[in-house]
Order: sequence, then structure tokens, then C-alpha cells
Amino acid sequence: MSFLSRIMDLKSKAHFSAGGNNNRTGGNGGQAFEGTRKRSGSQARSRVAVIICCFGMVYAVIGGRLVQYGMASPETVSSIGPADHLMASRPDIVDRNGEILATDIRTVSLYAEPHKIVDVDEAVEMLATVMPDLDRRGTYRKLTSKSRFQWLKRQLTPKQQSRILALGIPGVGFRPEKRRFYPGGATASHIVGHVNIDNRGIAGMERYIDSQGLADLAAIGMTSDAKLEPVRLSIDLRVQAIVREVVKEGMEKYKAIAAGAVVMDVHTGEILAMASVPDYDPNNPAEGAKEGWMNRMSNGTFEMGSTFKSFTTAMALDSGKVKITDSFDARAPIRIGGFTIKDFHGKHRVLTVPEIFQYSSNIGTAKMADVVGIAGHKEFLTRLGLLTRLETELPEVKTPTQPREWKKINSITISFGHGVSTTPLQTAVAAAALMNGGLLINPTFLPRTADEANEVAKVVVKPDTVEKMRYLFKLNANDGSGRRALVPGFNVGGKTGTANKVVGGRYSNTQNFNAFLSAFPIDDPKYVVLTFIDAPQTGEGGGRTAGLNAAPMVGEIIRRSAALLGVKPKFGEDGSALLVSY
Repeated sequence: MSFLSRIMDLKSKAHFSAGGNNNRTGGNGGQAFEGTRKRSGSQARSRVAVIICCFGMVYAVIGGRLVQYGMASPETVSSIGPADHLMASRPDIVDRNGEILATDIRTVSLYAEPHKIVDVDEAVEMLATVMPDLDRRGTYRKLTSKSRFQWLKRQLTPKQQSRILALGIPGVGFRPEKRRFYPGGATASHIVGHVNIDNRGIAGMERYIDSQGLADLAAIGMTSDAKLEPVRLSIDLRVQAIVREVVKEGMEKYKAIAAGAVVMDVHTGEILAMASVPDYDPNNPAEGAKEGWMNRMSNGTFEMGSTFKSFTTAMALDSGKVKITDSFDARAPIRIGGFTIKDFHGKHRVLTVPEIFQYSSNIGTAKMADVVGIAGHKEFLTRLGLLTRLETELPEVKTPTQPREWKKINSITISFGHGVSTTPLQTAVAAAALMNGGLLINPTFLPRTADEANEVAKVVVKPDTVEKMRYLFKLNANDGSGRRALVPGFNVGGKTGTANKVVGGRYSNTQNFNAFLSAFPIDDPKYVVLTFIDAPQTGEGGGRTAGLNAAPMVGEIIRRSAALLGVKPKFGEDGSALLVSY
């Protein structure tokens, strides 16, 4: 019953009551009616006041909430927020000198709320004017879906964001995100690695960082926006740039299919630089997916050719069964199991151990291995870590291959680098043990002191063997196949390796895998430098052996980086380079 209807009902009742009582009460009837009317009017005014108060409170609450929403920052914004509100979710990666190799930058991604799109066809056409590569069919399906959220484009450029904002498409917005940026591009791509669209490491040290717990924390939502401490690597960005440039130029100059190099501190195991080409730009890794992702230095295994003669010679000398003054008959080829072992540039005479190394005699090297025996040969290579998977932080490490059963023919061919495939990186690591006093130190891409290295080092050869190997490395560089690696003042020593590649299950006579294994300064080695070049078609002077392409690459790396590595050149009073004598 309405307020007015109730008043009228009360009036009619009062009139009836007054008429009936006139005969009994006389003049008192008018007074009773007047009292009832006053009470009803008072109740009505109270009800109106209550209703007004209620409406006033409702409007006050609505107004207050509107002011609150207007002043608060929305969860989903249409532009990139302040830097303080968008901190890095991954730690920066820096080199040993603090130069940035990888960092997070602020960006935005485009999303849509399909239920808010007014005209799907128009929205797709307008977005295509800003993003010509837009998948129109896919975008149309997203905008017509029943979902309430769809990603349209991740990690837009600021220009794209500005132009899309100007379009004013309803139901389309932006969300702040983080994008990994690599200032050096491809310079250290195989070491640093890269991340996926969700900023998760999937290669290189980026993947290693996630494996240390960052990915697990992110998966359960326990990461914070607080900026993390940078991850410092062992590499020197200046040396890394030189190494990468040298191998890239070498691949092009010698018309090869791939090339690589590494510079390693022999006393700490730190990797100062490592490059493998073809490579890729981690800012756009998809473009290098075909060839560039392959890190041939650590994730490719190759028959390292005559560089393995360094380990065979060291094994023979370290065993005590062969002396450096011993000689071996290299006049006739070795025939075994239907195979003929001969020298590439045979001297056809008896050779001393230094001459076997200098002239890279397959026959002489095989005979030294035979003196040690099959079991001893396998044990020594295992001791140097050449037959097992290398242990280091880099995830991309391949396991070497070897014969299932070692026979005499296997031992003979392995002695000069055929029959066992290892990674170039672990070849350099094993060589460092022959130069640093006999300690095998697993390589690291993180900073490590000499004391820390000694805690993990293993003695694998005698100090006396090390002195003899230094002498042989120097002899081969001065008077053997490594002359093109010499750099005045830095006393470079090393060993070439030219191996026939296996093509179609057979050794090819037209394709080589070349390497040069070196150390400097050879009187007191501080660094091992190894280069390789895969299937070169030419070299210095027109040939294609390791001494004509892999060795010059080592010389160029040392010439340009030695000063950066803190190695001072040694010159005589007449300005000529000083050589080491033994």
C-alpha cells in the first residue's frame, strides 16, 4: 500500500469513528481525530527522512569508489610503466671486467579481450597497417573466440605501440613485459646463450643460470621484482671479440664450412674466449636455427688429427718406457689388418722422438704407442679426460666417441688422431695439463682463482714430462709445421693437426678437418689457444693443411690479444724477438 493510500484510509476510518461516537461522546470526537492525524504525519516525515539518508549514503559510496578508481594505477596499462615498477627478473650477465653481455629491458606486448571487440574485421585491418606481418587469419580466430584474453603480438617496439594506441581500437591493450637484450649480438652467443619468449634460458649460460634454481623459483611464483646480482663470467669481452672476428674471417678467407677457437688460462681453467662459426644473434635466435645454434667447440666431436700426437708423445715419455733421446724406424709403412699406415711427408729414415713430433710422423708415433700398449694407451687418454664427457657449466657438451673394443689397429690409428672423436674444447683442456705442470683442471666459464683451481685439479703427468712437451711444442713452432703461428716476442709453441674427414662412411682425400693446438709464452705457458677450421678449400700459399690455415689463425689471435691478456713481449737489444732455448 502506498504512502498516500494509507493516509486516505486513515482519514476514512477516523471520520467513521467520529460519526459513530457523536451520540456517546459528544465534543470529544473531534479531538481524537485530530490526534490521530498528527501522529500519522509525523511517521510519514520520518520515513521520508530515512529514504533520503539511504539514497545519500548510496550516492556517497558510489562517488567515493569512482574517485578511488580514478586515482589508482590500473593492473593492465596501455603503456610501459616506470622503471621502478618493472625491475629485472633475470640477473644481468657480465664479463670478467663488468661489461654487460645480457640484460633485461622493458617492453610491452599486445593483447585483446575478444568480448569487447566491436568490429573484428575492422580491428584486424587496422592492426595490419601497423604490423604488416600480422597473421590475419590467426588474429581473426583469436578475436572471434569465446575466451576473454588473447595474446596478439609479444614484445612490440615503442613505435608499434604508439601507432596502435593512436588507432584507438576498443578491447585491445598492452601489458608490460621484460625482454632479454644482448648488446654484443653474436659476439659471445654460444657462451651466453639465449632465452625464449617467456624469458626462460634455453641455451648457454642463460640455461645454466636457470638450472641453478632460478627456473624452479619462477615456476612456483617465488621470484620477486628485486634486481638480482649480476652473474660474472670468466670471459674477456675484448678478447672474445677478437677471437670471433678471426675465426669468422678465417672461415670466409679459407672457404670453409665452419671454424672455431678457444683461449684458456692453463692455471685456472678459465675460458677467456671461445667462438664457433657459423653462429647467431641471440636477440633474434630463430634466424640462426639452421646452422648457427651448433656450438662446435663443445658440442661437436671431431677426429682431431695430429694434435693427438701431443698426447701420444706425452704418454710415451710419462710412462718411462720411451726417452726423448730414443729413435724409431720410420723408413717403411706399417701394414696391419689390411690397412697401410704411412707418413704424409715421410723422411724414410730413423727418427728421434723430437723429429717424430717435428715432422708429424704417423709411423714413429704409432710405434711409440705400441711400446706403451693398448691398455696403457686407453688409460692415459681417459686420465686426460679425452674419452669421457667434459664437466663444465655450459650445458651444450657432447660425449666423445671411441671404439667399443680397443684392438691394436685402433691404438695405432688413435695415436695420430683417427678413431677417436673428441670436442675441440676438451682437446685444449687436455693440452693445458701438458703445459701447466701436469694438472688436469676442468674448464670453467665463471671466475676462478689459482687456489680454487688447485682444489679441483688432478695430477695426470709428471713435471718432467711437461718440460719435455714444452720443448717439443716450441721446436715444432720454430722448425716444424707451426711456423705461421709465430708472433715475435711471445714465444708461441704448438702442434698442427690435419685429419681427413669421414664422408659417407669413408675417409675423404679432398676434405680436411684442421686444427692447431698451441700455448704461449712457451717458456712459462699461461694460455692455451686452439683453433680449428672445417673443410677449408685453401690456405696460405694455396695449400689446405693445418699449418696453412689453422696456424695463422692462432698467430692472429695471439698477436691481437696477448697484451689484453697481460702477457708482455720479450725482445733482445737489437729489437728481435727472444727465443727460448732448452
